[in-house]
Amino acid sequence: MTISPLNLTSLLKPYQSHARTIHGYHFSHPFHASPYKAQARSRLSFHKSPMATNVRTTLSQDEEHIFRSRYPLVHVPDNVTLPEFVLQNAELYSDKVAFVEAATGKACTYAQVTRDTKRFSKALGSLGLRKGHVVVVILPNVAEYAIVALGIMGAGGVFSGANPSAHASEIKKQVEAADAKLIVTDASTSKKVQSLELPVIVLGEERIEGTIHWGELLEAAERASVNFTKQAVQQTDLCALPFSSGTTGLSKGVMLTHRNLVANLCSSLFSVGPELIGQVTTLGLIPFFHIYGLTGICCATLRNKGKVVAMGRYELRAFLNALIDHEVTFAPIVPPIILGLVKDPIVDEFDLGKLKLRSIMTAAAPLAPEILNEFQKKFPGVDVQEAYGMTEHSCITLTHGDPTKGHGIAKKHSVGFILPNLEVKFIDPDTSRSLPKNTPGEICVRSQCVMLALRDTNYLSVTGYYKNEYETAQTIDENGWLHTGDIGYIDDDGDVFVVDRIKELIKYKGFQVAPAELEGILLSHPSVEDAAVLGLPDEEAGEIPAACVVMSPDAKETEKEIMNYVASNVASYKRVRVLQFVDTIPKSPSGKIMRRLIKEKMVENMKTNLKAGPEVQ
Repeated sequence: MTISPLNLTSLLKPYQSHARTIHGYHFSHPFHASPYKAQARSRLSFHKSPMATNVRTTLSQDEEHIFRSRYPLVHVPDNVTLPEFVLQNAELYSDKVAFVEAATGKACTYAQVTRDTKRFSKALGSLGLRKGHVVVVILPNVAEYAIVALGIMGAGGVFSGANPSAHASEIKKQVEAADAKLIVTDASTSKKVQSLELPVIVLGEERIEGTIHWGELLEAAERASVNFTKQAVQQTDLCALPFSSGTTGLSKGVMLTHRNLVANLCSSLFSVGPELIGQVTTLGLIPFFHIYGLTGICCATLRNKGKVVAMGRYELRAFLNALIDHEVTFAPIVPPIILGLVKDPIVDEFDLGKLKLRSIMTAAAPLAPEILNEFQKKFPGVDVQEAYGMTEHSCITLTHGDPTKGHGIAKKHSVGFILPNLEVKFIDPDTSRSLPKNTPGEICVRSQCVMLALRDTNYLSVTGYYKNEYETAQTIDENGWLHTGDIGYIDDDGDVFVVDRIKELIKYKGFQVAPAELEGILLSHPSVEDAAVLGLPDEEAGEIPAACVVMSPDAKETEKEIMNYVASNVASYKRVRVLQFVDTIPKSPSGKIMRRLIKEKMVENMKTNLKAGPEVQ
């Protein structure tokens, strides 16, 4: 395929009709000319709210308890885009490796990341991409991933990552829901998007007929003169459209601006001092299409000029080899991996003394106290930090700091303290009344990171769930509070603890039962490898606690014995009433238990009179 260096749009000849679609498309915001405008305008009032510099309860006129960070505010720069922010001073680290693939050794230096981000932005402009156009990226964790994402944002486009292991029908739903104009993928996934009738850019050595080759595109962009008018990218423009997990409902596109993500990085990295710049090697195993993979790993590492060791998939031996061979110092992972490190005998094959690992961070799902204790015994020199965040808040919301700066690690089993620039409150789910310290309630957060932004004084544009005004109104209230759906509390020291999800709490005869508590007890049994607890409908009790359990291969216990083990450790109303042995627990790529799928299967089994397990008398 011959590419003219003077006319990149020739690459789109197989897609001429679609190229016209790209040029003629104007991004429309879902709140435009809607009755939600007035409501959204009132929600924006939080941008002007004063922030305190220490944790305290503030009683407003309506006796509201609002908690703020114990640490001073941090500055969030204006008029800088996310690519500009994270690549600032990259020229000082030109020869340093920014990304390396654990499996292949393929690497990108900071000079390459900076150069290719600019080249890709230029190429996208020549291809007809305009401000607000959505590009769906369907890639595993590869060395070029951040280049692709930042290049899209730098061109004024909106990055939307998708799971490469998703079914073709699932990818089609996201592409259509996002109104995407372009797709970036690799050869192995390109077959899944052939029928979507959109231009496709393919990474890798292989050339796929009817697609645009990544390498040739960048080379052409390098040689081409700029023959299009580039629209200025503002900090208030949309830059990302990640889709929230569909485990508790239909997947929704979360609209995030450059300002959202820059503000999140400023808050979450407040404790990183100059002595750590360029010194941290981070494991890139969390999927980069996930908000934590993009913001918390790729962008945070680029900002701090560290190195990311990218892993496309998880396998325990490969995981441990990557930690040792690449001298990883920081590993963001999910609880199921920690469970494997504690219980899988494969770990004993490795000399753990070679590890340079200083800390791990876990999020996405609660970490059972029993598993945490076992991990700390096996890896005594590794700090364990539990964090809390959500896509709708641009990533991290609560975390830990550097104890050498007096920012201290929060208590064991806590998800951390409130970050600078954030406000948090805990409300009664039934009355919406805010609650004082040490009182569990729904966690609500308010900050510049929430999927909400004011573009200018004349035209109000609200980001939220894309084309889903109803769900946005259900999630963000009239005062700008993001309702997380999680139950938690803050203690006297300002450390926050998450109890469970509101939607996942089991109501047994009026009593609330937290699945995470029962899962922790199940996982403490030596024969249990994994477990998931959920509520099943019951005519008499309303709901009953039910469990799916993965047993070790040599386990001898029966379902009834496991149920009795739980019963011996909890109050009677918390007992597991139905239990089923299974081969695996279905989980999302971020490590969350897919309770909805488990519940549907168990209900289906009950309806067809399949035995789900013995009942506790």
